[in-house]
Amino acid sequence: MTTIALNLHHVRDQMLSACVAAGRQPDSVQLLAVSKTFDAASVREAAATGQRDFGENYIAEGVEKIQALADLRATLVWHCIGPVQSNKTRSVAEHFDWVQSVDRLKIAQRLSEQRPAALARLQVCLQVNLDGGSNKSGVTPDAVVALAQAVLALPNLQLRGLMMIPEPAIDFVAACAINTRAKQLFDAVNSHLLALGGLQAPLDTLSLGMSGDLACAIECGSTLVRVGSAIFGRRSRVCVASAD
Repeated sequence: MTTIALNLHHVRDQMLSACVAAGRQPDSVQLLAVSKTFDAASVREAAATGQRDFGENYIAEGVEKIQALADLRATLVWHCIGPVQSNKTRSVAEHFDWVQSVDRLKIAQRLSEQRPAALARLQVCLQVNLDGGSNKSGVTPDAVVALAQAVLALPNLQLRGLMMIPEPAIDFVAACAINTRAKQLFDAVNSHLLALGGLQAPLDTLSLGMSGDLACAIECGSTLVRVGSAIFGRRSRVCVASAD
């Protein structure tokens, strides 16, 4: 087995143990392999183990990899997890399957308008700045329901849930405290939207947890964990406001 394959095996074992400890079914949590700054060959290695979902922070870099791995396009799911500026929405709309970092209506509108008609609706999570971190993007918790309602009205997007990147915690207990707040917000948003009649079914995705707090996030209710360094290794490039 390659190093990436061994790392993936280890991460999946961690996820399984965390699910068992939390009394959850193993298939209730999805693994997103964060491949930013790593090359297409690394993604291909991970895909050979059955890994399907990959996350990219840098849009141009992500598009290059998507194109380089065109032979795998039908089997891979590409998530944009980094900030999306107005001049990048067309690239995201044309190449990615998911966007987990929508935090403004203007960006959501442009993504919907620019999504090619031949493609399925773009799957969307709203990024929430839960703890007010000054170096992070994200809608504030008190504004997320209004943004969600507006996104639900856009024809070429499908709202799936929330994504959050809490500030690093000092220990497991502190990490679980902030992750519990994230799950409470997710449940509250679902309740509000269902009561308002904006949803036909509850939102199903809480993107929460990274390499360092994976077990805690699963215990608190995450449905998707974003793991990069534990799979691909240490990055040579510094990443600001990273999703892993």
